[in-house]
Amino acid sequence: MQLPLDDNDPGLFAEADENQYFDRKSARLNPKETAKHICAFANASGGKLVVGIEDDGRVTGFRRDGARSIEEFEQAALVGCDPVPEVHPVRIPVTNSRGEDDCVLVLEISPSSGHVISRRSDKAVFLRQKDSSVELDRDQVLALEYDKNQRRYEDEVQERSSLEDVDPEVMARYKAELGTEASDEQVLRSRGFLQDGHLTNAGVLLFSESPARFMPWARVRVIRLDGSKMETGRRLNIVKDRTFDGPLPKTIEGAKEFISSQLREFQYLGDDGRFKIIPEYPEFAWFEGLVNAVTHRDYAMSGDHIRVMMYDDRLEITSPGKLPNIVTLENMKYTRWSRNPTIARTLVEFGWVRELNEGVQRIYDEMASLFLREPTFSEPNGASVRLTLENSATSRVLRRGDSIASDIDEDALGALGEYELAALQYVYGKGRVTARELADHLGRSVKVSRPALKSLVKKGILDWHGNSAHDPSQYYSLHGSK
Repeated sequence: MQLPLDDNDPGLFAEADENQYFDRKSARLNPKETAKHICAFANASGGKLVVGIEDDGRVTGFRRDGARSIEEFEQAALVGCDPVPEVHPVRIPVTNSRGEDDCVLVLEISPSSGHVISRRSDKAVFLRQKDSSVELDRDQVLALEYDKNQRRYEDEVQERSSLEDVDPEVMARYKAELGTEASDEQVLRSRGFLQDGHLTNAGVLLFSESPARFMPWARVRVIRLDGSKMETGRRLNIVKDRTFDGPLPKTIEGAKEFISSQLREFQYLGDDGRFKIIPEYPEFAWFEGLVNAVTHRDYAMSGDHIRVMMYDDRLEITSPGKLPNIVTLENMKYTRWSRNPTIARTLVEFGWVRELNEGVQRIYDEMASLFLREPTFSEPNGASVRLTLENSATSRVLRRGDSIASDIDEDALGALGEYELAALQYVYGKGRVTARELADHLGRSVKVSRPALKSLVKKGILDWHGNSAHDPSQYYSLHGSK
């Protein structure tokens, strides 16, 4: 993973590989060309442009033949970029490759949060991608303007739409939430959803009977799978597959109902040796993830849709579009920024206020309350955001019609030790266990796990399978199971 260079160390600048956050240039470079790289860093995540070091790492500074004045480079952003990004120039004393006292110039470029930065001379727009400053085409510039909130896709007019596309049921609910008896047209126009007889993209997504007619990618697909990965061909393991593509309020409600119907319950052994029922995931965690995906996805990105993948061991919610603007994987717990503020505001008015206001931090809290692993957010392909919730199936017992409590006497359960209970839970979740697997699960040695397993065999709760005490394939399973 590429990381910014924190220290202004000439030795590090000479040796480090150029990347997303760092580039070095000779002082012989035309300062006007520097504007290209400054724009690219500002349009991305910021970075450092070091002038006075060659591509091969030689520190040549500003005293070599053909070098331009350091002042020209210090003024490059002011002269060459529009609007002018925040650039902090720092002169660092060095000994150049000739053994002379010299300096290099570090241009510390901050990311632009509200504007796309272009080169003043020709209005060209560049973006830092890996170790290059890449010029963007018209569509890419438009996407960057959306990302910077300089322009909002949700506010643009959908010319093919009209009042006739509005879903009367959703509209009636919205007016009820607002407490108004005004006409549909008045409400939509006053809230910015209708312009010159046409719905905006936000208006289409929220209120039209069929948003997919205008944006086929505006849908949520929920897939329930049998197993921990998706198979193909003859081994295809999709159990349920539903798509929701109506107005966003109905999409959220429909997807919520379907996901809820596919979730399982787990049993766990309490401190008293009795079994208790807990949900597969806390409702707030997955529903907040769903609402966030619908609210904040990049609707300008065509060709992809929101996907909810329900595996045996985890639930994944993937939303098209990278994290918006100033939000990063590192700061998303406490940084709030909406790519679609109009849609977000309206979903609050529809009654999702609790979910929208409490946010990501509570997802973490709710997962912790059920002793589940922390949720993980990722950007798997650099163009989408994924929330993963794990259900810890290896340490929880899937509820079945023939519950464990009916198989094992509760008094016997209450008499089991800590490691025996853990072993029993593991076997119910996995079907079988080896001494090594249990040791890894407990975070202890085989000298601890093996006696616990042997004790359960002696009590008639587990069966041992193997050819000898030294059989490397030996394992344990529930008594009477195959």
